[in-house]
Amino acid sequence: MDFARVELGATDREFQERVRAFLAANVSDELLRAERATGDGVILDLHRAMGARGWLEAEATTVDEGGFTAIQKRIWDLERRRLGLPLERWGATMMILQAVRQYATPELLDEVLARVYRGEALFSMGYTEPEGGSDIATCKTRAARDGDGWVINGQKMFTSGANICQYVFLLTNTDPAGKRHRNLTMFLVPLDTPGIEVQRLQTVDDDSTTITYYADVRIPDRYRLGEVNDGWAVLSGPLAAEHGAVDSADAGLTDITTMSNFGMAMAISADLAVGLATADGPDGRRSLNDDAVSYRLGRAHSRIEAALSTPSLFGRVAIAQAMRDIAPELMDVLGGAAALASSTPGALADGEQGPEYLYRWAPLVGIYGGTIDVFRNMIAQHILGLGRPTYVAPTK
Repeated sequence: MDFARVELGATDREFQERVRAFLAANVSDELLRAERATGDGVILDLHRAMGARGWLEAEATTVDEGGFTAIQKRIWDLERRRLGLPLERWGATMMILQAVRQYATPELLDEVLARVYRGEALFSMGYTEPEGGSDIATCKTRAARDGDGWVINGQKMFTSGANICQYVFLLTNTDPAGKRHRNLTMFLVPLDTPGIEVQRLQTVDDDSTTITYYADVRIPDRYRLGEVNDGWAVLSGPLAAEHGAVDSADAGLTDITTMSNFGMAMAISADLAVGLATADGPDGRRSLNDDAVSYRLGRAHSRIEAALSTPSLFGRVAIAQAMRDIAPELMDVLGGAAALASSTPGALADGEQGPEYLYRWAPLVGIYGGTIDVFRNMIAQHILGLGRPTYVAPTK
């Protein structure tokens, strides 16, 4: 692993200054608190301001297309993270955008690309269904031909952001009697289409997600992505990106796995715990002087560093599992006050850095895009070549 320091040239320093000036002028504590109250994963006014300045198009395009260089993209990433900006909806849109650009018709691209770049359109993921869980290929949401268009009926779970996004990247079944994975078709469906109902759900970590219902939703064929019954090929790119099953960029400046930003939030909580442990207690003693406390905090930091240094699917599992293990450890080390939410008098931390928030967040990180066990099976089967897992008892 290369830990070399990147020295910024004059152009990149000027870019960093422009980014910091833009964020300083457009981001406030009030905006961040308002977003955290909704859990929507985006600050819409800020997002549109980024689009108006050309930041979104530059992030979403290559250098050859006029986009950011590798160093500029890393600066852009880090400066937003430094302020704790919510990027979930834009991150999902970026994953889906690669498939839209590859498979959409010119007519559909004309409709959506400029809107995405201006910050006026976001995409949500419409994969999971109530009966399917992580096995999204069991899709029962039906899309049936109707003249020159389609009629869609069904239901999706965890279509996060559908309450504020403009399109849903929707997985449908177009041949119920067809072969598994060869009976699926992808659509980019406008969420203001009649027949779509969005039900918002608050999650235990103060985030939000949605259930979406589709009742005789009629759309023109131009919203289809790729060929009929070839939806798995369309979905494979965004799915691999969400799973973290992609290689890091050659420049070596990007995250080495998906969810690294979540791992950094965990590191911030662990640093906060160390800071609190070094403070003098009511009896004048520091809890860090206790060998058990220093050992457990040291072990937590070692786990975090190892997780953040682990690539691909392995890193995704390492980060999610480390968070589940470390969050209760930090709370136990810090004592009863660590169980208080940040808005509660006597809480140890404000915002999302406290151990109590990390504890509530950890189980959800372990199911984003599929459970930890699903990813362990993917590693075993597709990387280690150990064969398909067996989920039923053998017959006698």
